[in-house]
Amino acid sequence: MAHHFSNKALGCFLFFSFLLSSYSTYGQSHFILDPIEDFGDFGGDFGGDFDDDVTIINENDFAPAQSPSIITDSPTPAPAPEIEIENVNDKNNDASATSFPNERLRSAYIALQAWKDVMYSDPYDTTGDWVGNDVCSYTGVFCASALDDPTLNVVAGVDLNHADIAGHLPEELGLLNDTALFHINSNRFCGIVPESLKNLTIMHEFDISNNRFVGGFPSVVLEWPDLKYLDIRYNDFEGCLPPELFEKELDAIFLNNNRFTCGIPETLGKSTASVVTFANNHFTGCIPKSIGNMANLNEIVLLENGLGGCFPQEIGLLENVTVLDASNNGFVGTLPNLSGLKNVEVIDIAHNMLSGYVSNTICQLPLLKNFTFSHNYFNGEAQTCIPSKNSDVVFDDAKNCLPGRKNQKTSKQCLPVLTKHVDCSKNCGGGGKGRSPAPSMPKPTPSNPPKSHPPKEETPKAQPPPILPPVEDIPPTLPPVEDIPPTRAPVVDIPPTLPPVEDIPPTRAPVVDIPPTLPPVEDIPPTRAPVV
Repeated sequence: MAHHFSNKALGCFLFFSFLLSSYSTYGQSHFILDPIEDFGDFGGDFGGDFDDDVTIINENDFAPAQSPSIITDSPTPAPAPEIEIENVNDKNNDASATSFPNERLRSAYIALQAWKDVMYSDPYDTTGDWVGNDVCSYTGVFCASALDDPTLNVVAGVDLNHADIAGHLPEELGLLNDTALFHINSNRFCGIVPESLKNLTIMHEFDISNNRFVGGFPSVVLEWPDLKYLDIRYNDFEGCLPPELFEKELDAIFLNNNRFTCGIPETLGKSTASVVTFANNHFTGCIPKSIGNMANLNEIVLLENGLGGCFPQEIGLLENVTVLDASNNGFVGTLPNLSGLKNVEVIDIAHNMLSGYVSNTICQLPLLKNFTFSHNYFNGEAQTCIPSKNSDVVFDDAKNCLPGRKNQKTSKQCLPVLTKHVDCSKNCGGGGKGRSPAPSMPKPTPSNPPKSHPPKEETPKAQPPPILPPVEDIPPTLPPVEDIPPTRAPVVDIPPTLPPVEDIPPTRAPVVDIPPTLPPVEDIPPTRAPVV
């Protein structure tokens, strides 16, 4: 039987082997668990070597359970565990404080290695050189002097645009505290934006567009006081926009091509942004009247949503706007006075339900280059708005209700809209609920039955075989009237049953031929002699 001191030494060896292995595994896991809440303390707490940390751990907490193999005369443990421990320690030694110029680069190494571990497709091998301690040499990683300490070199930006990498964003990215630029557009990253990114407090540009992120609006954006550029378009974010978004001092807000719903917050007018895109979402309701307060606005794109109601008059106050696109919605009523848009170059309001008169105050705006108001219900336009090859401005007035113009809607399509009164003073013209978007159908879908539904006469044709042939093809059950053979001779041909009146033989002699029964008065002979 082995000496009890030998057993004790063996147990001690196994304990420290387990302890070092556990610590190495923790280091390799890149702080996935709760320590993510204390990013700011990682630098100071992780500065010592591993032996210092080992001494503070309670041996009883990690002591392995006794087993028959330890108590009995067992052979000396194989050296394989020592090889595994050595390999893990080598990786942790790379991340030790002594291997990096400063603690911040060491934290960046941990974050980037954790990110690489969850990239399961990198077709261009963009991250192939993400090896070793020199994180500033990694492709797509940029270093610069720290803002709070110019003597320190830190990871200031990450740019993996168009790399086509698939994976997700791990919590460890919250260790990139000095990152001010984060560009990963046109990849295949999915999942949600981790909350740990709120620790990137000096974020200036955040571009995660053209990926596969899901969930609600990434609220970490609201935690960055210095953010100027936000681009989250072409993802699958959903839900409502937080009103606080437009209270931030942003220069550009790209929200298009997601699944956002609800109305546009009334705080829109507080935005300092020069570009805002809401296109290709499911926004409903009206355009907030506060839009007139956006003094810096250059471009606003609202196309392909379920917005409705009348255009607010305040749109005419946007003196600096160059692009106004509100096409493919459900806007109604007449156009407001847009003569204040002195810098506008492009106006697109096609595919709505707008009506009324298009005045030359719009068509003669000084910098206008393209004005598309087709597929509406306008029933009048100024001469200057009519498309002409000689004009420097491109106009499109097709599919309206303009008399005398070609390629217009029919009167049957126009009358239901033009005869419906719209009061823009009430709930922005009754368009508060907007219009349900239908991506598979052209927008907007008018309420006009002839346009939104096929004619009833065409129903049998749409469901072959028809029960009956079309009306014009039904064979006649009788010959045409002119071909019906007469059952008797025509009236003019009926033989008379009596001779004509003038031919009727008299039944007595004419009055003039009746012989007198008495002689004429003058011929009556006197009965007596005349009186003398």
